[in-house]
Amino acid sequence: MPRRLELIVTYAARRPWVPPRAAFLRWATAALAGAPGRAAHSVLSIRVVGAARSRTLNARYRRRDRPTNVLSFEGAGTIPDGRLFVGELVICAPVVAREAKMQGKMAEAHWAHITIHGVLHLLGHDHEHSAEARKMAAKEIQILDRLGFSDPYA
Repeated sequence: MPRRLELIVTYAARRPWVPPRAAFLRWATAALAGAPGRAAHSVLSIRVVGAARSRTLNARYRRRDRPTNVLSFEGAGTIPDGRLFVGELVICAPVVAREAKMQGKMAEAHWAHITIHGVLHLLGHDHEHSAEARKMAAKEIQILDRLGFSDPYA
């Protein structure tokens, strides 16, 4: 039985350019596709915010007083009806736009990368240590390649 992703996207910021829900759905589904032991029906929330909200959340939860590209909040897990609450991503539109421009990347490609990066965090991947970082980056590159995007680290 194919997995179903229920995606909730809310926009508290729409500038600079932000992807439509369909793009987020495609990217998140690709990131979840290879995850072992996932429920047939998963739920993910993505909230697109501005710099002020990102900064507030980053300071509160990571003790870093600046906006960041993505914050990942782990979900509640499986509930009695069988759905899996994967978690929530909070993505800062101005930071993602600035990073894409500074790195010479197309906005859509960077949004895809940041979305996949956040979902992988929700699945337990991390980059605190170099071995973990290499493994996570390889997974990101593989998923992005399947979606038609180039290596974000090249």
